[in-house]
Amino acid sequence: MKHLCCSKLLTLLLLFVVTLNASLNDKSAIVYLGEKISYPMVGIHNYIIVDPKKTNVYTHGFDVYNKKIYARIVLNEISNTDILLENLLDLKHQGFQNFFFDLQKPVDTQNFTNFLERLKKDCAFRDTKIILHSDEQKVLAIAYPYVDTLLLYNALEDPNLQTKIKLYKNGSKDIIDVETAKSVKLGQVIKLGFIPYLTSLSMQRYGTSSKNAFKREILILIDESATDRMESSAHQYGAIPLEYQGYIQSIRNIHDGLPSPDQMEQYAGVVIWLTVDYDSPSTLISWVKEVVQKKIPVVFAHSFGFNVSGMYLSQLGIETYDGDEKASQKIIAKDSMMDYEIKTPLSHSNFYFQAPKNSRELVTFQDSNGLTSTTAAITPWGGYAIDTAFMTEVDGENIWVINPFKFFKEALRLQDIPVPDPTTENGNRLFFTHVDGDGIMNGVEYDSELVSGDIIYSEILKKYNFPHSISVIGAEIMPNGVYPQESKRLLELSSKIYALENVEPATHTFTHPFFWGEIKNGNLIEEYRLKPPAYKFSLDYELSGMLEYIQDNLLEKNATKKAQTVFWSGDCTPRTNALKYVYQHHILNINGGDTTINNSAPWLALVAPFGLERDEYYQIYTGAQNENVFTNDWIGPFWGFKKVIQTFKLTDSPKRLKPIDVYYHLYSGSKKASLNALRYVFDWVLEQNTMPIFTSEYIPKVMDYYTVSIAKDNEGHWLYDGMKDLKTLRIEKKDAGIDLQHSKTSLGIEHFEDHTYIALDQSTKHLLKALPSQTLNDVYLIRANGKIKNHMDTAIHKVYEFSSHVPLKIEFHVPKNCTLSSIPQSNVNISDHNIIKLEYQSSKKATIDVRCQ
Repeated sequence: MKHLCCSKLLTLLLLFVVTLNASLNDKSAIVYLGEKISYPMVGIHNYIIVDPKKTNVYTHGFDVYNKKIYARIVLNEISNTDILLENLLDLKHQGFQNFFFDLQKPVDTQNFTNFLERLKKDCAFRDTKIILHSDEQKVLAIAYPYVDTLLLYNALEDPNLQTKIKLYKNGSKDIIDVETAKSVKLGQVIKLGFIPYLTSLSMQRYGTSSKNAFKREILILIDESATDRMESSAHQYGAIPLEYQGYIQSIRNIHDGLPSPDQMEQYAGVVIWLTVDYDSPSTLISWVKEVVQKKIPVVFAHSFGFNVSGMYLSQLGIETYDGDEKASQKIIAKDSMMDYEIKTPLSHSNFYFQAPKNSRELVTFQDSNGLTSTTAAITPWGGYAIDTAFMTEVDGENIWVINPFKFFKEALRLQDIPVPDPTTENGNRLFFTHVDGDGIMNGVEYDSELVSGDIIYSEILKKYNFPHSISVIGAEIMPNGVYPQESKRLLELSSKIYALENVEPATHTFTHPFFWGEIKNGNLIEEYRLKPPAYKFSLDYELSGMLEYIQDNLLEKNATKKAQTVFWSGDCTPRTNALKYVYQHHILNINGGDTTINNSAPWLALVAPFGLERDEYYQIYTGAQNENVFTNDWIGPFWGFKKVIQTFKLTDSPKRLKPIDVYYHLYSGSKKASLNALRYVFDWVLEQNTMPIFTSEYIPKVMDYYTVSIAKDNEGHWLYDGMKDLKTLRIEKKDAGIDLQHSKTSLGIEHFEDHTYIALDQSTKHLLKALPSQTLNDVYLIRANGKIKNHMDTAIHKVYEFSSHVPLKIEFHVPKNCTLSSIPQSNVNISDHNIIKLEYQSSKKATIDVRCQ
């Protein structure tokens, strides 16, 4: 059949594996035939072989690393090539580009030849690459012209090894050797010139190759029977301290069972954060001991998660004994990481704890009877911080007692890494604004002829000429909605808004679901949504239907804009059903996450993470909360959104935790106070060093964060792969530098407070080496409010192409022996001590040319 062409305290606890004498430039491979692929673990490899039946093709990681992924096809016979090609075409349509043909039994040589010839001639497989395994010499010989790479199993035991080497290795094709015997060493395979991969017989674990991924994932055990994971304290409060240091929460409901310690290679550590006592403490402690034996640190946060009156903790070296509730207390020892946001309160526990031997006690109490209790410690196996030594509640606010950045880092033995950072690009803080469509039809209190959407259009969107992302609610503006009499006017207004060059479209759904968790069997009853007449709820209509309606009816014909984003509505807590849908249909998503930190409540707990994972799908959170929160659910004061500037400042210093996200509703145009608050906020933003982007450009950067794969060698070189949209690394040192001569994709260095931001080029893969400080004889970008679209770099000549949504502002470090020119010429050109600043009055594109003697 002819097919049409288709146009990842104890130095003994190693957190990553480095192969001696191996280079990050060496090719590597991984064969992972298990479920739920950890893309941070697999992404750095040149060859990623997976079981297509166990691989979710709709995840962001699959999309990013797809060109290196090979679907394993076990071939025991080849009798009907038509059926085989149809099966491959089905996998191709699912998203697989490349295949690994694993011939485990003798096959008909002629049939196999015919199959390979047809495969190569079929335009549907024009870009397909093939890995082959076969023990038959004839098959290997005839397959040679069609195969890109050969895979061997346990080559060290293969009597015909030299023949295979002569045929494939001498033919300059890669040979991957998968060794499953525990006695085999990497060096033995590398000496043969093969790409090594050492793994288990089942190949459902992450083995080792020439280079191996830095472990970024932290397993978080919670009790989801008590609350949804989004509302769990482990996620709300525990994610940010890990994410800021480059690590990822992998949340698991303890009632889903404890994972086998033998299959936890991807985890850098474990945090047990249980707010309800677990009913099988002996099982949990036994599991912890096995995990610790695997050199994986374990931390108990908030509590130990079970009744401590038994002898369970003694198995971890912690001794417990009854305390005297009537005795007075005092603190007799306190580490510098305590008193982070509030002074350490006295303990509330009825039990006293003696830390294990060789522990570092972080806070120790003594009562009036002379008894002592240590409620936080770094232990030989990890650490714990419980009771009032962890967090405390004051007037309904959760406040960190212990410094969570330092505590989790030291207890989990987390290493410093250059962190993929979605808050910043080209030295400037990212800025975007997105608008929920609620209230487009609200009356304007000072002009009865206008609606709120009119005011936002004329007073905000037309006057503030930077990117705006605007959503609409279908049931508010469409004829089949709840305001049919106003539909014509509202549709015209929506079209007028979307016609603006600086506006991108998005949907806020059709019926604005209030509680996404109430969607049962694909239905949501009217009580939990808007009630347009004769409407049968459908996720498809709420999401794809609305985006298609916007694209076909509200955008200009042949518009280059694309309606591709949903702004979650209501409680902004989509479950797996909704998240799976948006990923399957390539829809971007945002909303959720309550970042409301402000001067009167300057608590880290009020800063949300970047996002939340459910079954391999990520919900991306906002950068800050909207005006509804700052106006007390739109009760007032209606100028309350001015307070969001405090949020922006507190999430920028002392740590830049978030980009600037001005998030509001269309009903903010209905009142003078709320409109003036918007102007006040936008005017402040314009004074900052930002890179303005659309919301649809921010979301993929966060998605990248969760799937970036990192490796490091013994000489301080770092390899990053999967940075498709994310273009910044952050080093937690104020004067750090980069060896630009050997880090060709690193283009910029910006020092901000105690941080150094490294700007990267348009590549997805980066090899770099950090320096203690930056030398002054390098050419490098300091900041720009636009993206680097292309660049050229030679020893004496560098070219940078910039593109922005606003008139460009660019700042370079240029040594005295170099000259800089610009096309077009900038309107402002300031040169001072090797710093050249360029400002353009109207140009949003520029090419910078730097030549050195």
